[in-house]
Amino acid sequence: MPRAATQPLPRPEWRITPDLTDYAQALAFMETRARAIAAGEAGELVWLVEHPPLYTAGTSANPRDLIDPDRFPVHEARRGGQYTYHGPGQRVIYVMLDVNARGRDVRAFVQQLEAWVIAALGEFNVTGEIRDGRVGVWVARPQKPSLPDGRPREDKIAAIGIRLHRWVSYHGISINVDPELDHFTGIVPCGISDHGVTSLIDLGLPVTMTDLDLALARTFDGVFGPSALA
Repeated sequence: MPRAATQPLPRPEWRITPDLTDYAQALAFMETRARAIAAGEAGELVWLVEHPPLYTAGTSANPRDLIDPDRFPVHEARRGGQYTYHGPGQRVIYVMLDVNARGRDVRAFVQQLEAWVIAALGEFNVTGEIRDGRVGVWVARPQKPSLPDGRPREDKIAAIGIRLHRWVSYHGISINVDPELDHFTGIVPCGISDHGVTSLIDLGLPVTMTDLDLALARTFDGVFGPSALA
């Protein structure tokens, strides 16, 4: 995939929060930071967090897809997409990046996010794939029974949903390392009911959150272009 910028951009700030992060506080912080980046008052930020168990509703969420509304708190996320789950054991990567400086092409930017997830999963010999009409990153599960119509079964390992403020992105990606997969059953994840959800641990890989964080850092420049040291 062509890199969005011909000249190296300053390296985004890379921040990892070790404890569980309140979702409402994270949303308020992202919105504030995105406004500051757009105004030239702050630099780009990649923020890695975990949340307590909760569901978020994107701008396309169908109320019928919230199967168990009393199970966990439900937040209006103000991002694209439908319902998703966040919780311990899931790495959430919030990307507050200047899409204007990175090519001003939203579709290409989302494709870069997908490519970044796929590259990071590849560090663990996991083949992530994208599918037309199904958002996120998927893993083939040939050992599982096929769907009733004969299609092979695939499980989602990562979700993607962003919002833009004056060409600055926020929200981003969630990758399942070792969340409680049963927690996804309170919703129809991203409106897709005929495939499942998986995680790196569910795939039999002894990957830690730190392992994934390092893989994300190693693969960032290869997808988004070289960064100049700030």
